[in-house]
Amino acid sequence: MQITLEQWQTLVAVVDQGGYARAAEALSKSQSAVSYAIQRLEERLGIAVFRIEGRKATLTEAGKALYLQAQSLLKSARLTEELAQHYSSGAEARIRLALDIIVPEMPILCALSRYAEAFPFVRIELLETVLSGTDEALIRGEAEIVISGRVPPGFSGDPLMRMRFIAVAHPDHPLHQFDRPLTHEDLRLHRQLVIRDSGSRKLDAGWLGADQRWTVSHISTSIDCACRGLGFAWYPELKIARELEQGLLKPLPLESGAERYVDLYLILRDAHLASPGIRQLAALIREQVGML
Repeated sequence: MQITLEQWQTLVAVVDQGGYARAAEALSKSQSAVSYAIQRLEERLGIAVFRIEGRKATLTEAGKALYLQAQSLLKSARLTEELAQHYSSGAEARIRLALDIIVPEMPILCALSRYAEAFPFVRIELLETVLSGTDEALIRGEAEIVISGRVPPGFSGDPLMRMRFIAVAHPDHPLHQFDRPLTHEDLRLHRQLVIRDSGSRKLDAGWLGADQRWTVSHISTSIDCACRGLGFAWYPELKIARELEQGLLKPLPLESGAERYVDLYLILRDAHLASPGIRQLAALIREQVGML
């Protein structure tokens, strides 16, 4: 005869409640039923789980080890039951998000954290993309939620936020040594830092007039290069707030084009068929972005 989950539950109840009588009350059973369950458990294991000291049942050394294991077993059983209930309700097993790398991480991570509290069993896959790579994640069905600066044909998106881009370089960069507003001709003579399109179309964006150019795959690498004085670039202001505050980057005094704006859109791959879970996560993202 195998030991049942109910017997392990009885063992834990006796310990947690401090005795057979209170355990019986907590389990809505008679005290004799609780006593019998523990007796059968000990017979099956071939060891004593409790020893009686006066009127109190105290765990033996073996009982202490079994109690800890029983707690873990019951927790796993509860999680399994919750997982089954989650899927039986029609909820999704995973949600995939594709975010253009210009999207600020903080509100997205806050939204995901809140979502995880409500839906701990949903797996989240986060794909960081650049330019056409974001479009392709949507078109190829690789993401249910997409945040992008463009809405591909055939999809609809809701405005999420406006990103301000500013041209910057390290304070010691030669471009900061001019005692006048900078022209695009001045920029052309210095190295520009560019982020590679992660999609197959390899699109370009922004001003690309410099004769010298370094291309990297992620915005964090580009920002690090700029902080080391290796070039200039336009970055989302929210992405470089810390570097600006610490004096690692400084806005370039351009004659024109020192700042640009990009509108970000929240796009659901199947806007009309999106599950309640996907819609709830999208709503949390909108709420967190609105707090910026």
